Formats: sequence, structure tokens, C-alpha cells
Amino acid sequence: MELAEDDGVRTVTFDRPEVMNAFTTDTAEELAEVIADTDADEYDALVLTGEGGAFSAGGDIESMAEREETTEEAYERVTETFGRVVEEALSAKVPIVAKVNGDAVGAGLAITAVSDFAYAAESATFSCAFVRVGLIPDTGGSFLLPHLVGLRTAKRLAFTGEFFGADEAAELGLVNETVPEDELDEAVADLLDTLRERPTRTIGLAKRAIHENLGRGWRDGLDYENHVQSLAYDTPEHEEGVAAFLEGRDPEFE
Repeated sequence: MELAEDDGVRTVTFDRPEVMNAFTTDTAEELAEVIADTDADEYDALVLTGEGGAFSAGGDIESMAEREETTEEAYERVTETFGRVVEEALSAKVPIVAKVNGDAVGAGLAITAVSDFAYAAESATFSCAFVRVGLIPDTGGSFLLPHLVGLRTAKRLAFTGEFFGADEAAELGLVNETVPEDELDEAVADLLDTLRERPTRTIGLAKRAIHENLGRGWRDGLDYENHVQSLAYDTPEHEEGVAAFLEGRDPEFE
């Protein structure tokens, strides 16, 4: 996994192209640490992408074949690796952008789903392929997919493991937009320019409210929304936004 930084944006590149950037447990642990360390005081966004022709083929099948562990050991391993990636991504205080340069399969699809934005090359192919190796969707797939694509579609993808193209991924809401492969960098760069202009800490609060409310009833959800909004009112970003409006200028967020 390669890590680069430029103008307030961190970019993680999955760099095992010889196996379509398949994830090992070490990769998942490293990714979770990077997400946790990407602070809103230093960064405006975190971009995830792949080296070569794939975003990620998901879990490394060869590693799976070599494992000998009890159910309890498997639970601990998944919780501390792929499970932690999801926890860190959902609670991250900066927006996460998946730049899906190629195939996103299994955990690759799930990481696309857990990202706040996802832009895909038109040539990318997707599959919730866990069932093909006798597994259920993990890396947050079992609870995120129904929210993104609907209950029946989530079941279809999870039960069949069928492959589908980037245009269908956009129609389903799995990605925001598909673009020709040679325009992917530009599309993501335009989004990042917008995010740089927005108050990152405020985005983090909005993300916190949205994710915390995913499973709440509406009354509890409204109460939590009101709580987080009260935190937003007491920030320099809110003060600057109001001052800029009253002074007829563009806000200057840090």
C-alpha cells in the first residue's frame, strides 16, 4: 500500500497489481491506521485507489487457503482488520473518496460502499463476490448495501455474486458517477477542489450525524441531529461562514 500527500489530500494506493490488489489482513490493518491518522486539522480528504487495472479484488484467496483458526480466532481477526477499516471509515472526520480505477470485487466493492464518494472508470466491473467462496458480505457490506441499493437488490448481489458494470453501479447508487478511464483523475480532482473549499470539521460533524442515525428511529435520530448541530454552532467554521455571508464575500475555511 502506497501513501502520498498533496495539497491537503492523502491518497492511498493499493499496490499489489499482480493479484488485482487483493487485501491481506496486514493491508486491512494498515488501511485502518491510515484512516484513523487522517485528521481534519491537517487534511481535507482521503482518496483510495488501486495500482494497475484493478481497484481491489477483495480478500486474498491464497491467504484464506492457508488459514487454520477456530471460529473465535476468525471473529477476532475479522473484527480487528476489515471490521476496523469500516469503523474508522464511518467515523473518519474527513471525507473518503473511492477512485475506482478498475474492478472492485468482494471487499473492494464493500470499501467502495463505505466511502463517502465513489467515482468509477466506465471499464470497472463490480461483484459482491463473497458467496463465491462461501462467505457472507463483510467489510460493512451486509448493512451498508441495503442502505445504498435497496433490500432486494442487496440480496440479489449478495446471494448471486453476479458481476455488473460501472453504469449499473451508478444506477444502483453504489457509485456517484462513471466516467471514461482517461477522465477519472480529472473528475476526482474537481471534487477535491470543492471539498478543499468546504469546512472539513463541519463535514466531519455532518458525517457523524448521518452515520450515527443509520439505525435509529426518527425520534432518537432527530434528537441526535439536534445535538450535533449544537456542536456545529460552536465552531470557527460557523462563525466564519456567517461573517462571510454578512460581508458579501466567499468564506475562508481552514
